[in-house]
Amino acid sequence: MQTDLRGRDLIGDLDFSKEEVETVIDVAQDLKRKRALGEPHAYLRDKVLAMLFFFSSTRTRGSFEAGMAQLGGHAAFIESKTTQIAHGDTPKEIGEIFGRYFDGLAIRHVDWGIGNGYLNAVAQASRIPVLNMQCDIYHPFQILADLMTIIEKKGRDLRRKKMVVSWAYAASYQKPMSVPQSLVLQMPRFGLDVVLAHPPEFKLLPEIMDQAQEQARKFGSGFEVVDDMDVAFKDADIIYAKSWGAMVHTPDAEEGSRIIKKYEHWITDERKMALAKKDAIYMHPLPADRNIEVTDQVMDGPNSVVYDEAENRMHAQKAVMALTMR
Repeated sequence: MQTDLRGRDLIGDLDFSKEEVETVIDVAQDLKRKRALGEPHAYLRDKVLAMLFFFSSTRTRGSFEAGMAQLGGHAAFIESKTTQIAHGDTPKEIGEIFGRYFDGLAIRHVDWGIGNGYLNAVAQASRIPVLNMQCDIYHPFQILADLMTIIEKKGRDLRRKKMVVSWAYAASYQKPMSVPQSLVLQMPRFGLDVVLAHPPEFKLLPEIMDQAQEQARKFGSGFEVVDDMDVAFKDADIIYAKSWGAMVHTPDAEEGSRIIKKYEHWITDERKMALAKKDAIYMHPLPADRNIEVTDQVMDGPNSVVYDEAENRMHAQKAVMALTMR
């Protein structure tokens, strides 16, 4: 167990070593047990977390606010449009000033080409932990919750388990690439053989792909890319299928929308789930475009673990806050 996380930022998935991630999962499981038993665990009494949102949220805001309250502290919700950021507050000023008001600073900023740079600029100026609630490149807390859920359902030894990270059709908007990118970085470290499936236009960032392949080599796990959803789903243990945008192919939103419409058949349905193993689990970070991205039968079916996954956001986040903000 690694116990030197106090004061640390969590912006990218590889900011924490594999051993440090294992510590987070151990602490998260203990906090989940304490919550179930009604045992007080106010490790952050009188601590305050600032939550700065540039992008709307359901699970992220709810889980961080509830988690901080359960840890004995308080979470201050700050919507960027209600601040002076648009009128001149720089990332340096946010880092310096909020670093003096609060004990931790969590930020969600998913604007393509902007979000991750903003978080890092704030972190450079801040004396407190900066936590990434999702940016344009990474979504580390979602992936910690995903890993916790996979361990709960499939056990600690995940070697040779096949995990599919697949693109899926969604008509709502060009969704961030942060979830699939964080998945392919983190999951090979825990022995999962990752199969990334997407149409040709929906590639991930080249540097992320290089890092994912490096992690797979380092930890002796598989990593491959296919362009066929059926091929990917065959004999899978874990299905994680969601939409993301074609930003690497084109930053133009209108062109991206036209490309997306070509792939309406990339939907997670019962026929595709039947290609996976009988006990395969279906995962999604939510919200999903129902009956477009995934059918109701799959989302609400016996293989779906989406609500356990959503709950584990709170426990994983509590673990990181308890470890970094004390």
